[in-house]
Parts: sequence; C-alpha cells; structure tokens
Amino acid sequence: MKISFLTLGCRTNQAESSYLSRIAAEKGHDIVPLSENTDICVINTCSVTAKADYQSRQAISSALKKNCKIVVTGCYAELNGNLIAGKSNSLRIVENNFKYHIFNDLPITTSSSLCNSRYHLRHRPTIKVQDGCNNSCTYCIIPTARGRSRSVAPHVVIDQIIELENSGFEEVVLCGIHLGSYGHDLNIEYTLAKLLEEILSSTHKIRIRLSSIEINELTDHFLNVFHDQRICRHLHIPLQSGNDSILALMNRPYTTASFGNKINTISSLFKNISIGTDVIIGFPSESALHFNSIKAYISDLPFTYLHVFPYSERRGTPASTFKGKIQDNTKKDRCKEISELGRMKKDIFIKNNIGLEHDILIENLTPKGYLGTTSNYIKALIGADLRAKPGSLIKIRLTAEHVQPVLSFPINISQASCK
Repeated sequence: MKISFLTLGCRTNQAESSYLSRIAAEKGHDIVPLSENTDICVINTCSVTAKADYQSRQAISSALKKNCKIVVTGCYAELNGNLIAGKSNSLRIVENNFKYHIFNDLPITTSSSLCNSRYHLRHRPTIKVQDGCNNSCTYCIIPTARGRSRSVAPHVVIDQIIELENSGFEEVVLCGIHLGSYGHDLNIEYTLAKLLEEILSSTHKIRIRLSSIEINELTDHFLNVFHDQRICRHLHIPLQSGNDSILALMNRPYTTASFGNKINTISSLFKNISIGTDVIIGFPSESALHFNSIKAYISDLPFTYLHVFPYSERRGTPASTFKGKIQDNTKKDRCKEISELGRMKKDIFIKNNIGLEHDILIENLTPKGYLGTTSNYIKALIGADLRAKPGSLIKIRLTAEHVQPVLSFPINISQASCK
C-alpha cells in the first residue's frame, strides 16, 4: 500500500508524522509523495495562524483531488472538524489525542522494510517528548487544540534515542508544544535538564538539538547541563514582543528587563551560540511608539535570527476581543522592518563564523553540493566530492571570500575533512 503525508506547522507535527511514517514502513508499506498513486493520504494540519488554517484547507483540497482515502488530523482538524466533515466519504478526522493510533488497523505486508520511509531520509530525526501547554497566552489557540502539558516517559524517550544512535544517526531533535515544561506532570520530580542528563549518560556520541524553549525555563540546572558539547550550541527562545505593555496584554510571564538579562547571560556563557526568537508584530494596541521600542529592544540583543509573524486573530482567544486592532498594511510594513533587522543579524553572525571550525551534519545532496547544519545552526554547502555521506558528522572550517546575502544562503565551505 502507498501512503502519503502532508505535514504543516511545528516540529511537533513533523515528529508525529515521522513516527507514523516509520510505523507504516515497518508494516511493509511505501511512503510516497501525494503526486504518486497513493492509497492513503495523512494530513497533519496546523492552526497557529490564519495562514496555517488556509494552508491546511489547501492541503485537504489537494488530497480530495486524488482517488485515495484521506485522514485529517492536527490542530486545524481538532478546532474545525465541523468544517471538514462531510467533504467526502473517503475523509476521516482523527483527534490529536488519537493521532498515533491511525495505523493500528493497517495490515502488515510481506515486505516489512524501512528502506522507503522518509523517516530515514531525515538525517536529523525529531522526537516528540512533550505535548500540550498549560500557559494562557492571550493570542494562542493551541492549548485548546492540544490540551494540557503531558510528558513522554523518560525511559521511552531514552530508548528511542539509543535506537537512533545504534542505527547510525548523529543528531536528534527534541521537541514539544511546551518543551521546557517537560516532566512537570510526572509523579516524580523531573525536568528537561534531568532528561538531558540521562540521555547524555545513556548514549555515546549522538548530538542533541532542542526546539523552542521559554526564557523562564532556562534554569541554572539547565544551563549547567547545556555546557556539554554534545548539546547543540543553539537555543530558540520566544520573545513575542519587546515592549512591556504588549507583553502584559499577551500574558507573557516575564518583562523585557528579565528577558534581556537572561539572553545576555546565555550569550556570554556560551561562545558563538546561535540564539533565535519569535516575534509577533501588530498585536492589538501596538502603537508606533510601541513598535519603535520593540525594534530598538530586539536590535540591542544578541539574537542571530528572527522568526517574524504578523498578529493573527484566533477565534476563541482573549486577544480576539481586544480593542485597538492594527491594520493589515501596517502590520505588513512593520513585519518587513523587523525581518530586515533579522537578516542583518544573521549576516553578522555568519560573518563572525568565517574561519572557525565547526562540526557539521551532512544532510542532503543538492545540485550545488551537500547541504549541512552546524551545531550553532548555520546552513552551509560543501563540495559533492567530499569523502562523506548524508547523515555523517564531519569537522570543517567555514571559509568564504565574501558572505552572500542571507536570502541566497547557504554559504560555501572549503577545507572540509572527515571527523
């Protein structure tokens, strides 16, 4: 049987789809693009913004044009099942909590192999260690779609990573809807830092990358563990706004002062670390003065890249009732300014890395060479004639006569040698 996956949104969705892909492949089925004559199409939807809603609807429409069974799951399906139901007799909606049971009844074929699974084509596999969120950010609908925070048992996570390492993988990404809350719901006193310690002691060389983590969860214990060189020099720490009035309206649990102090501390503790962030622009009541203060604040902090989003009203959230809505064209112009600031910061960060040695994970072969990712999250190209293969971790020295604009990255690399 041929099975396709259309995955939208966050790393957690990607991890879930990868897991389901592996389950299907282990039962002997082929994982194929939707363009092939697929028998089942699984659509893992997202609803974090209006754009994500639109993309989810487009994915469903594309699948409906195929003569196949369709399974729709994820946050958009969770929140808008009534809009999806009835579109086709071949379409089935699966709630988020039952997502991993989609293939329970899938038959096992005579050929039980992983060779056709896209799970094995992802050289930085993502493992979901946590789901749900207990926070109450006024703009966010995801806690409604995902429920309260739930942690995967530590031994289950560790066993998965040991299996990946034994299979030859050199890096794993840990993700969750609210990753930093890992362990808070367990019956024992447990934290993400403790999980990292146990992963490091239970494995030998596989490096660990973390998805998004909140500023208040970067405790002294966490930062002590983070010193281990097997944990990638990369943190993604959501800011959302650089103005205290807007942060209060968002119900974010920190001030610009406390956030900035912690970011500067991390930057000083970990040389050449990549620190990324999320920024929501055009939140209700964001004035021109607010925006200018946000831009100045972000400019002063050692971020190395920015993910910039225009505020997207989510029906059912407190923010959807707030006054002072910002016009779309104003949001667009402000987003453009902050995005340009992000490009400048990324350019500076990459220029500062030219001439330095890095461990880089080789991922995919492109027409221009192999694409890889350094520990501190620089995407780069190396020659196709390198004595390495996708999935391998090698030591390189980044060199370039000049740094290309970020929009045309990745940069070129020379003087690469196998580790």
